[in-house]
Amino acid sequence: MKSIHTFLLSVILLFVVISCSSGKEIQQSESKLYKWLLSQPDLTVKKLEPNEEFNEVYEIFIEQPIDQLNPNSPKFKQQFFLSHKDEDLPIVAELDGYSVGNRANELSRLLNCNQIIVEHRYFGESVPEPFDWKYLDIKQAAADHHRIIQKLKEFYKDKWITTGISKGGSTVIFHRRFYPNDVDATVAYVAPVNFSVDDNRVYEWFKTASTDECRQKVKNLQKYFLRNRDVYYPIFVEVAEKKKYEYNIVGFERAFEYCVLEYSFAYWQWNSGGCENIPDTTESEEIIFGHFKEHAGLDYFSDESIKSLYPFWYQCYTEYGYYAYDITEFKDLLKFADGKTFFFIPDSLQLDFNPEPMKDISNWVANKANNMIFIYGGNDPWTSTGVCLTGKTNSLKMILPNGSHRTRIKSFPPNERELIYKKLEDWLDIKIER
Repeated sequence: MKSIHTFLLSVILLFVVISCSSGKEIQQSESKLYKWLLSQPDLTVKKLEPNEEFNEVYEIFIEQPIDQLNPNSPKFKQQFFLSHKDEDLPIVAELDGYSVGNRANELSRLLNCNQIIVEHRYFGESVPEPFDWKYLDIKQAAADHHRIIQKLKEFYKDKWITTGISKGGSTVIFHRRFYPNDVDATVAYVAPVNFSVDDNRVYEWFKTASTDECRQKVKNLQKYFLRNRDVYYPIFVEVAEKKKYEYNIVGFERAFEYCVLEYSFAYWQWNSGGCENIPDTTESEEIIFGHFKEHAGLDYFSDESIKSLYPFWYQCYTEYGYYAYDITEFKDLLKFADGKTFFFIPDSLQLDFNPEPMKDISNWVANKANNMIFIYGGNDPWTSTGVCLTGKTNSLKMILPNGSHRTRIKSFPPNERELIYKKLEDWLDIKIER
């Protein structure tokens, strides 16, 4: 009996020792960063699994005023992800234009540093309640980003860099316009600055993109689809129904025509090089429609796609701008599409586009924006509405010939990458490993 008691006592003591030891390990695992994050009353912090690139990863929600001009206005929670290496390293802030997930970006890898990825207000998990469209504008979003950066500057004292891709690239430009001293440098990828809801610079770009032969090949395929709608419209409907795409907003037949019109923009946006992969019209219907489905994006005009992007469309039709379609050469072949895209406007709102914000942004970039690098692809239609530099600042604009919307720093040849590296090294006082 005594031996059993002794055994049980030993087990209990061992359990206590292990429990205390585990508690100590948990306490020790609470890093300086984690403790600091938990001490901030306006942050809600969830620790995520670290990965091979970062020692600590967190999903964070920060409490923001719906109206940044009125700190006492109702609050909403804005999501961002923090990936940490070392507090003494620089930090890259990726300001996204939409909802976000977490992944390492090109700059944090290049600079071997910390990063945050910030979700845009009104997207994903960062939707205000009560919901009011009027607080979705570039100044409010820039103030969101300013507040996040200023908060994290209490911990990260080294250099700060902002970056973003596409609408995210535009977003970082807007942030720098209103808070030029928040960060030390900015890299904006494939970022448009549109002047209207049907920016004519896109039309002009299509007249000179790629080669005469390729432009004609794209146009011929569009006309081929419209002339043979009796063949390809039923296939469009069949594929859409299989994918469960609905077109109540646009209408099936009008959606088909808009997909044909969108094909040229989408093809050049995502393709580098020439037009060798465009099928000849003598190919099988399966091959031709397969190519069309891959490049035109049949879901783009679906109800689900349009509704999921309502915050984007709201911005497009109030400040951000967009493009329409030049239907001059297709007029006789179209039955439903007029080239305009006002069906994207959310909730049938009556919206008035204000061109002044983008004119102001463009003027500021041309004349005052320092320490900024703008990356564009030569084939990408969004390059047509990209920024223009005048030489009055130290900023750099790089266009990769035949580059697409996927153009990044690594896309450029070594001698041109060197120009980008040198700028970043000078501005950030660092050495980039070649």
